[in-house]
Amino acid sequence: MLRIAVVGSGPSGVYTAQSLVDGTAAGPVPLAVDVLDRLPCPYGLVRYGVAPDHEKIKSLQGGLRRVLEHDRVRFVGNVRVGDGGVPTERLRELYHAVVYCVGAARDRRLGIPGEDLAGSWSATDFVSWYSGHPDVAVRDFGLGARAAVVIGVGNVAVDVARILARAADELRSTDIPQEPLDALAASGVREVHMVGRRGPAQAKFTTKELRELGGLPGARVTVREAELVADPGYGDPSGLPAVARRNVAALRDLAGRSADRAADGAGRRIRLRFFLRPVEILGDAAGAVRGVRFERTAPDGAGGVVGTGEPVDIEAGLVLRSVGYRGVALPGLPFDPTGGTVPHAAGRVLRDGAPLPGAYVAGWIKRGPTGVIGSNRSCAKETAGAVLADLPALAAREVAAGDPVAGLRSAGCEPVEWPGWLDIESAEAALGRSLSRGTVKIADWAGLLTAARGG
Repeated sequence: MLRIAVVGSGPSGVYTAQSLVDGTAAGPVPLAVDVLDRLPCPYGLVRYGVAPDHEKIKSLQGGLRRVLEHDRVRFVGNVRVGDGGVPTERLRELYHAVVYCVGAARDRRLGIPGEDLAGSWSATDFVSWYSGHPDVAVRDFGLGARAAVVIGVGNVAVDVARILARAADELRSTDIPQEPLDALAASGVREVHMVGRRGPAQAKFTTKELRELGGLPGARVTVREAELVADPGYGDPSGLPAVARRNVAALRDLAGRSADRAADGAGRRIRLRFFLRPVEILGDAAGAVRGVRFERTAPDGAGGVVGTGEPVDIEAGLVLRSVGYRGVALPGLPFDPTGGTVPHAAGRVLRDGAPLPGAYVAGWIKRGPTGVIGSNRSCAKETAGAVLADLPALAAREVAAGDPVAGLRSAGCEPVEWPGWLDIESAEAALGRSLSRGTVKIADWAGLLTAARGG
């Protein structure tokens, strides 16, 4: 029996496991896959990155679940790999091959003055908080502020803006933990400025996410016509990619409605801004955020922008930075610090240009933080194809005898397997009933591990 470890139980990891077992369903080489995760819960960013009000996307958990319940796939949670956990070298002793699907865990920074002022946070911290991630260290995001600035115009920025502007009662039926639900209910934020340094044709959000903003009850979206028409693609979208054309059409519709809604009674506003590059986060005498200074930009004719020198200040007591992610080096694996990825050829890890036997990558650590959840399917299939092609060589590798989970325990881990995850699900359902809600996430390590052990 060949044993393969997949490190990471998000979409890229689970799709890799699926491709591996499907690819050997009728083959001569028996193969089993352990899907390892440092958390006691599976599904990765589908559980901890998708906004709680996006229940259709969260329903993807059903498909991931079916893979993890396959008779040749085993979920093994609460296993940290790398720093402070199981060394990558030990994994190579326990498994014939290891596929690393560890994502891009670090936020990109703006690199401007004031970025670390009180009240300036990465959007990832905020998402982790309202998603109930047990690693979250921030409990108070300063939601007493009247205005917030979200820097970035991707889907994560849209999610953050939408959660800030949505009425908390609309989130009550979701699995959001009680603490962030209560904090959002008491929030004083009434204006959310979502700001991009380039024009509307270069925005990274999808049209569906954009239109959701326009349909929020009790909130209104405003767009400045002057900032839209400054983009050549806005005036003539015929040469734009399909997604950009749809975004431009949706923004044109929002701009047309902005004037009609300027004096309505909406409780909260989302103001979309373009062609503004952040140059400084402004602080008050106490060292807290009081606003953001931007420089107005203009198209450079080649898809980028140039600064005009014109300053634009937006007052706000909360700043959430959403400008992308990058991978983190894993001890024992080569790493490209420029791209934030592991060097590879079709998923085979390369060290000094040569394949590292038994080591593979898939997902964002392989290709960088690009694409949507579905993009991981083709990426995982390519990597799984490389593993399957290498099976004869992998079968010749000597690995430790016995069940690898016993080896993980000897390395100091206390694995949580599938029955433990089912106990967590039961405990979250019980917590929801106690709060007269549906399922509610347990948001701390102690609570998750206690539940996983039947507590």
